[in-house]
Amino acid sequence: MVVSGLSGSFRVPTFARSRVRRPSPIPYRENMEQSRVHGFAVVAGAAGGIGMEVAFTLASAGARGILFGDTNYDGVANAARESKSLASNPTYQALSVKLNVTDPSSVKAMMDLAVKEFGRIDYFVNAVGVDVAEYVPFEETADDDYDRVLEINAKGSYLLSKAAVKVMKDQEPLQVHLGRHGIRDVGRGAIVHVCSAMAVGAVPWKAPYVASKHAMLGLTRACAMDCKPYDIRVNQVCPAWTKTPMYEEDCRRSPLTPQVVERLAARKRPMEAYEVAASCLYLCSPGAVSITGTSIMMDCGVTIGPVL
Repeated sequence: MVVSGLSGSFRVPTFARSRVRRPSPIPYRENMEQSRVHGFAVVAGAAGGIGMEVAFTLASAGARGILFGDTNYDGVANAARESKSLASNPTYQALSVKLNVTDPSSVKAMMDLAVKEFGRIDYFVNAVGVDVAEYVPFEETADDDYDRVLEINAKGSYLLSKAAVKVMKDQEPLQVHLGRHGIRDVGRGAIVHVCSAMAVGAVPWKAPYVASKHAMLGLTRACAMDCKPYDIRVNQVCPAWTKTPMYEEDCRRSPLTPQVVERLAARKRPMEAYEVAASCLYLCSPGAVSITGTSIMMDCGVTIGPVL
C-alpha cells in the first residue's frame, strides 16, 4: 500500500498490514436482549440517589414506561421529565406521583395509577430508605427514632411489596423476544429492594438502621417464598457505601468515613449510584429469570474480612 504525505510517498510493508485485525460485529439482539427490560416499571424513592439512577437505567435499557414515586414530588417530577431524554424505547412514558410509604392508601394509589396508565407492572424497585437521626450508642437510642426508621425502611418495604404483588399476580406473564432463543415467558413480575450491607452485619451507633435492614432481608425472603406459585421474583441488592446524599451526611457526621472506605473497600472508594442501579437492572432482566429470594452483596469486599 502506497501512502502519500508532505515529504513524498512511501510503501507500507506487507507484514504491517497483516497485523491489523478488525473485530467481528456483535449482533446486538443475540448478546444483549437478556440484559434489557421489556415492560413497565414503578420505582419508589426515585427523586434522587440510587432510586433515580435505577429509573434512569431502566429507561435507557428499554422500559416501556416508568412511574416515579417519592415523598419529594418536585424532585420526582423533574426526574421523570429528565428520563425521557435517556429512554431507548420510542413509546416510552414517564409519570410521577407523590408517595408516602407509611400510608397504605398512598401506596395503593401509586400502584393503581400505574395499572391505569400502563395496564400492568412488570418491575417494581423499592429504593426508599432513611438513616438514624443521630449516631448514638444502642442504649441511648431514641424510641421515636427507632419507630420512625423501622416504619419507613421495614414497614414501608412491606406495604410496597404487598401492593405490587397484588397487581402482578393477576396479570398475564410477560412474553419477550430473546433473539435466537425465541419468545420466552419471563414471569408475572420482578420486585427488587435496595437494602444495605447492614442486612447481614452491623456498625456502631446505628441500631434502628441495622435492625430495619435485617428486617428487609427477612421480608424479601418471605415474600419470595410466597410468590413462587405466582411466578413473581423477589430479590434485593445490599450495597455498602454509595455516593448519595446519605453518604454525604455520613461524611459530615463522621469525617473519618472517607478514610475508612479507602482502607476497607476493595476499590478504595464509595460505589456510584449507577453501579448499584446496574445490579437492579440485572435482577429485573430476563437474564435473572431463575433468581428469586436472593441478596446481591455489594459490600466492596468488606464482609469477606480484612486484608492482612
